[in-house]
Amino acid sequence: MKKNLDYHVHPGFSIDAEPCSIDEYCRQALAAGVDEICFTPHLEVDPVRRHRDWFVRMNGERHPMNDLRWLNRYFAEIDRARYRYASTGPVIKAGLEVGFDRGLERTIENITTAFPFDFVLGSVHCLEHHAISSWEESRAYFPTRTLAQVTREYFTTLDEAVQSRLFDCIGHLDLYCRYGHRFFGPAVFSAYRGQVEPIFKQMALCGTGLEINTSSLRRGLQDFHPAREILILARDQGIRTFTVGSDAHRPADLGDHTVAALDLLHNLHLQAAIFSARRPVAAV
Repeated sequence: MKKNLDYHVHPGFSIDAEPCSIDEYCRQALAAGVDEICFTPHLEVDPVRRHRDWFVRMNGERHPMNDLRWLNRYFAEIDRARYRYASTGPVIKAGLEVGFDRGLERTIENITTAFPFDFVLGSVHCLEHHAISSWEESRAYFPTRTLAQVTREYFTTLDEAVQSRLFDCIGHLDLYCRYGHRFFGPAVFSAYRGQVEPIFKQMALCGTGLEINTSSLRRGLQDFHPAREILILARDQGIRTFTVGSDAHRPADLGDHTVAALDLLHNLHLQAAIFSARRPVAAV
């Protein structure tokens, strides 16, 4: 029987998520039929954005992200949940979503190797220190640039993230489409052509996986991040590791459209990976 997986889930540690505990997500998983959860709180290390991003939530209050005691608390919550749900499920994995910024590879490596993560997801959230994942910041960034400038900066940054070999998987690959379509129209959806192919070749060489992120459907887009044709291109370039994630920032979104994403992988003759100790150990 095929498992329902969600490998991109933001518990209350993420400052932009609802202040919900890991236990609350596990209870929602039981109700929603999600068999395995990988929690992925945000880690952002760009010093230029210190005033915006360098925070997590602990005990209902903002806590400095660079004070890594929050990760000790995170793993303690993971351990308690694993004990509590050992007989009923869901299976619980400890992950991290890292916002990649060039020049900060050593900082990222020091953190991701200091803790026993099962899975580290690498994402490009910011271009030139502007968060293209944010509507507020996108409104300031996109109108001052051409689509060619945006995608060149995005794929250059993404290529450096892959070349760093710091990540098990790349998250929401065409994130610039989230708000970019409002400024550039439908051309944004084909702007990857001629730019992503060499990156996929490098990902295949490194064994880096690719996420199907379903949050795009909640935001009114018609395709996942990335779109089906990009997944086909990834497959044809040799990528074999894929994960599925809702990018939930509240329990109500846990497992949202993940079954459809798993079905898409199946239709493309691909499988979703399960990670443990940063290795894909099974597929469903």
